[in-house]
Amino acid sequence: MKYIVCAALGAALSGFALAAHADEERVDGWSGEGALNAGMTSGNTDTRDVGLTFDVDHITGKWDYGFQGQVDYGEQDGVESRNRAFLGANIDYTISDRVFSFARASYEVDQFTGFDSRSFVGGGLGYRFLGLDPVTWVIRGGPGVKIDEVKRVVTVDDLGNPLIIPAETETSIGFVGKSKFAWALNDKVELSNNTDILYASESTQISNGLALTAQINGSLSARFGFDTRYDTNPPDGFESTDTATKIGVVYKFGAH
Repeated sequence: MKYIVCAALGAALSGFALAAHADEERVDGWSGEGALNAGMTSGNTDTRDVGLTFDVDHITGKWDYGFQGQVDYGEQDGVESRNRAFLGANIDYTISDRVFSFARASYEVDQFTGFDSRSFVGGGLGYRFLGLDPVTWVIRGGPGVKIDEVKRVVTVDDLGNPLIIPAETETSIGFVGKSKFAWALNDKVELSNNTDILYASESTQISNGLALTAQINGSLSARFGFDTRYDTNPPDGFESTDTATKIGVVYKFGAH
């Protein structure tokens, strides 16, 4: 978990260290990106991974409608080792150049976390750090309701006897936080760090994506990324941390 915190703090300090220039201009219409990534290893183990993500926004006046999605699938030695799908949507309303309110909903299914699904509905306030060109940085956070559908688990007790932990639904008041940071190193290369926190008393999930994106031609770019996902209280038999190294192609459109 410490490298998640370090990455987020590093992004924050980098943003504050840069001198102020021009404010970022928001343009009406559609913008965003879609990315396809894949990986393969061979030798002692044969692994294959493929993923598809999208992050799009539609701005009209003071309203911003955002949609995000991600699908990851992988196999190791012919056995499924990764199977995750995520969908998210947010509606933002601009209060001032820097401050905005938002409502958000998300739904996630991951076959290798011990949860059948995770859902969140909530809202709050966000802040845009302006005048940090060539850096863009947006943070948001607020309360909501978190629903975890925990899988049925078959394990053994201290004496080696079979133990069945039934499936259950955990509903709790939670908190969502997000930091979206991007630093244009030059006209063609960008360093980004996105951190998401979904807090609840039963368990908290933290995800961090660090990526280096380089423009190839027009709207096409190549991306190298490292993703980390951490759960403070995973179900019995499941690890608390998942990591993934990704290499992919990105298509960007609109004002970006």
